[in-house]
Amino acid sequence: MNNKDDENLIWEETKVEHIVQDEWIDFRRSAFKLPDGTEFEPYYTYSRRNYVVIVASDEEGKYICVRQFRYGIKKVTTEFSAGGIERTDGKEYGTDDKAVKEDALDAAKRELQEETGYVSDEWRHLITVPSNATIADNYAYIFEAKNCRKVSGQNLDDTEFLNVKKYTADEIEAMIKDGSFPQAIHIMAWLLAKEK
Repeated sequence: MNNKDDENLIWEETKVEHIVQDEWIDFRRSAFKLPDGTEFEPYYTYSRRNYVVIVASDEEGKYICVRQFRYGIKKVTTEFSAGGIERTDGKEYGTDDKAVKEDALDAAKRELQEETGYVSDEWRHLITVPSNATIADNYAYIFEAKNCRKVSGQNLDDTEFLNVKKYTADEIEAMIKDGSFPQAIHIMAWLLAKEK
């Protein structure tokens, strides 16, 4: 929903420098002209590819999660299966829709099976949100998958080291409260899936 009054809130980028631009990330330092006419710099932003998060439960109602090391907080965390939407240009970032190789649901199905060995015939899109609207341009596509069944082992990327664990709803709630399920987008996904 665009509001005409919002036009006086827009920042105008006047200069951009790509500090790091490789196949993994486009990290930028920009200068902006603010709505009141003043100049502001530096402002740092980055581009990463869009990704999916899957709130998956098995036929017994247990939630399929992964445990892995997250370097940003230097801890092993519990979270839902997630991963990037594949692109045709080989980059891990970009807003060019023509470079998207698969749609979000296909990416969610692929990521769930690759990371956990589970598949589902019952999928529901919950929401699509910016991953960090303040400094990033990518989006998270959140899905729910019910009555998942195990059909294979894991097929992990070279840098993925994760264990699959199943939890009850009460256990996930407890992990959120004690900080061992700390990914903000994953917590939001959990709250939306609980609404049914």
